[in-house]
Amino acid sequence: MSAGSTVSQRTEFETVVIGIGGMGSAAVCHLAERGVDVLGIERYDVPHARGSSHGETRQYSLTQKHPDYVPLARRAGELWRELEADAGTDLFTETGSIFGGEPGSASFEHAVECCAAYDLPHTVLTGAEVNDRFPGYELPEEYRVVHQPDGGFIACERAITTYVTRAQSLGATVRARERVLDWRPTESGVVVETDRNRYAAENLVVTAGAWASEHVRLLESALKPQRRVMAWLQPEEPSKFRPENFPVFTLDSPEGNSYGFPVHEQPGFKFGRAPEHTETIDPDDWRDEPTLQDEELLRMIPERLFPDATGPTMRLTSCIVTRSLDGDFYLDTHPEYPHVSVAAGFSGIGFKYASVVGEILADLATRRETDLPIERFRLDRIA
Repeated sequence: MSAGSTVSQRTEFETVVIGIGGMGSAAVCHLAERGVDVLGIERYDVPHARGSSHGETRQYSLTQKHPDYVPLARRAGELWRELEADAGTDLFTETGSIFGGEPGSASFEHAVECCAAYDLPHTVLTGAEVNDRFPGYELPEEYRVVHQPDGGFIACERAITTYVTRAQSLGATVRARERVLDWRPTESGVVVETDRNRYAAENLVVTAGAWASEHVRLLESALKPQRRVMAWLQPEEPSKFRPENFPVFTLDSPEGNSYGFPVHEQPGFKFGRAPEHTETIDPDDWRDEPTLQDEELLRMIPERLFPDATGPTMRLTSCIVTRSLDGDFYLDTHPEYPHVSVAAGFSGIGFKYASVVGEILADLATRRETDLPIERFRLDRIA
């Protein structure tokens, strides 16, 4: 090829997907599996660390904030296992999950409600019983938690690359380092303008995370991108924090809601905190480098509840959590343009659902409906 020449690019597809993170990579793959001629466009790398789908691991659990989530979580788990088997790679590690806190905490009550609604196997434990069963924990005796054996964690970046690689093997086109500037409806579908090209398609899927409101005006006041920081702390006794004896957790405490993972594939017990009040950020202009203050705030909870895990800091990283108005994500077709599907506002709990969200988006793009229950997540609740 001579110097200065360019690679010829196709510009017509059946479906274009904007944003190839957790949701977008799954959508591209599910569409490709159905024989759809699909183009995925990502403004950064695949995968990248500028959004919500990085940091090595993401929790998976059947217990969530409301029973309406359980059917999606169940289907997501089936799909993660199928992808893992098809790709011959490790994506899901089962550890069990722990949800709880002080008596009456929201995490505990929601978990109990989910287990009761769907007859999920579970055990209610006191803090002291948790400590006896899982020595990495040192919870106050009065804590009440739900232990659910089906929980665990997903290797998030590996999941994205697995989805993209599989989609490409099935004929999908994925282009990174290309920014979508705008799109407009046409008589036959949509035209998508990027900083490199113009594409025509019959359908559009928007899975752009913190940037979704740039592409769907309906979401302009319905999404709040927020900054979060995660830490990896080296345990004083690493044997207590292995996947086989340390369940993933979500705990409510006076310092706030927290979540964590066992040591996995790199040094450190991974821990994060979800502050009750966090300022909204500009996803194109925010402080992504963690600070000493971030580290000090993060250490407060494990120093009290997981003291054997509070050795030297191995790593700090930041991510963007994009909250919806009510904490439930948006998953629907556009009210004006039924050939445009949207998934956004996953509020820090979304990655576990990426596999099933991809399946639902493929349903919506190919037949405008899905058999999976998504009434709670429809766009019509946005005023």
